[in-house]
Amino acid sequence: MDHIFVKSEFAPLKRVVLAQSEFGFPTKELTGVDFLTEENQALFSGPEVMGKDFNEVFPEQQKAWEAERKNLQKVLEKYEVEVLIPRKLTTIEKELGNEYGYSNFFTRDPFFTIGDLLIEGSLKLAHRRNEILPIREILVNESNVNECLYFSIPKPDISQGIDSEQGPFLEGGDVLVLGKTIFAGNSGLASNTRGIQWLRNLVKRFDYEVIEVPLHPTILHLDCALSLVRDGLMIVCEEAFLNGIPEQLSKWDRVNVSLAQASRLATNGLPINETTYVTDPEFTFIGEELEKRGITVEYVDYKLTRIFGGSFRCSTQPLLRN
Repeated sequence: MDHIFVKSEFAPLKRVVLAQSEFGFPTKELTGVDFLTEENQALFSGPEVMGKDFNEVFPEQQKAWEAERKNLQKVLEKYEVEVLIPRKLTTIEKELGNEYGYSNFFTRDPFFTIGDLLIEGSLKLAHRRNEILPIREILVNESNVNECLYFSIPKPDISQGIDSEQGPFLEGGDVLVLGKTIFAGNSGLASNTRGIQWLRNLVKRFDYEVIEVPLHPTILHLDCALSLVRDGLMIVCEEAFLNGIPEQLSKWDRVNVSLAQASRLATNGLPINETTYVTDPEFTFIGEELEKRGITVEYVDYKLTRIFGGSFRCSTQPLLRN
């Protein structure tokens, strides 16, 4: 039996890497987080948080954050999904990331899985660029014992400074798998054309087609605007697509959300299979629409996690969906 293979966003989830809950504020003002709501941006600013760990400044919220992840894990295991969890950041890793901040809080973006390809991404925000490190041990072990290929996109060009737009940038939140078709989002906030072209050059050798999807400039990732629930059904924020819904999805049944709802991660739920979907109780309206279409909806309160700009899909990266 394969242990590394992702066929689609909604193929039965069997093995997954679930995120830790670690974040460190930089020693200067955090930049590049305009995709957060104004309320959440305020949380990440001010001299009282600079250079400190989230757990140090907000101990009660830290406990709630960790509890949300545990609750998601329980739901996944209820459906017999094997859950792997990365190690925590070491003291050295935190010290190296102190100037720009550090994170170990979302597994979706630092790597992604397409078919039997494990691919390390390249993250645009400076405080996330070493987020792959606590995950890498899992990837090395998995690639050693399974029939898969393990690739890594080149590190981004910083010859003009850490904030250079050159990239290449490629983040897992922008990568959605639908059989041999790969949708790759580009809003200017995360993945860029150079990163998407690198992916296209790689996966065409394995008969995959990559469709670049231009996004509204306030949308961080494609999975913040689109969720493929099952074949022929999606949750979508149409306002977020600068060139309209991709042709391959144009005839799909859809549950629509507004740009404001998308900014609160309304589309960032998680299909466990074609008949089961995880979302937040804030988005009961989505759950009700899915239930009308025969989908079982599991609700997990994830409001603390969402302040960091991600939700259920962001917190998970599948190793096996087949």
